[in-house]
Amino acid sequence: MELLWVRHGEPERVAPGSGVPADPPLTARGREQAERLAAWLACEQIDVVLSSPQRRAIETAEPVARVHGIAVEITSGLVEYDANSDSYIPMEELRASNDPHLNAMYEGRWEEFGAESTTEFRARVAATLDEIVTAHPGQRVVAVCHGGVINVACAVTLGLDRHLWFEPHYTSLSRMVASRSGIRSLASLNERAHLDARRDPV
Repeated sequence: MELLWVRHGEPERVAPGSGVPADPPLTARGREQAERLAAWLACEQIDVVLSSPQRRAIETAEPVARVHGIAVEITSGLVEYDANSDSYIPMEELRASNDPHLNAMYEGRWEEFGAESTTEFRARVAATLDEIVTAHPGQRVVAVCHGGVINVACAVTLGLDRHLWFEPHYTSLSRMVASRSGIRSLASLNERAHLDARRDPV
């Protein structure tokens, strides 16, 4: 089977202080990114579209599912490690302001800002990856989720110990292939051609 990991489109910023988990929708730019992704994937056979239950992932998955005439399937195991955070601050802003959360993220000190531990998160993502591969033999599956989930899923496949080791672009594609014998490999990482070009369905 082939598993296409997709990071959600650009979401709205949510400032800290609300006291409830932040679940932002896509920005206008994020919606355009999602539509470009859907147009790009219209040329491929897609059998299943999975999504994290978070709003920014669902809104990215819906155009892809629509062009293929299928429904989005919500998969709780694809939720991000900081799903209970009361804010969503884009990575670009965190870097520009040298936010202390950034180093905590990279160094795996996620509990400091109320997130899952790296051990719990890695185990959950690995289990979810196994479940997807087992449930969809011979199919091409799109899984729309989050940067942390994609990092860890790819790290598990490559045998890497690091959790956050690359930065997926908004709506980027990372293709994973799982053979019937159980071997898994990455066919591509962080594709973003659909953001720079268009192609017409054949």
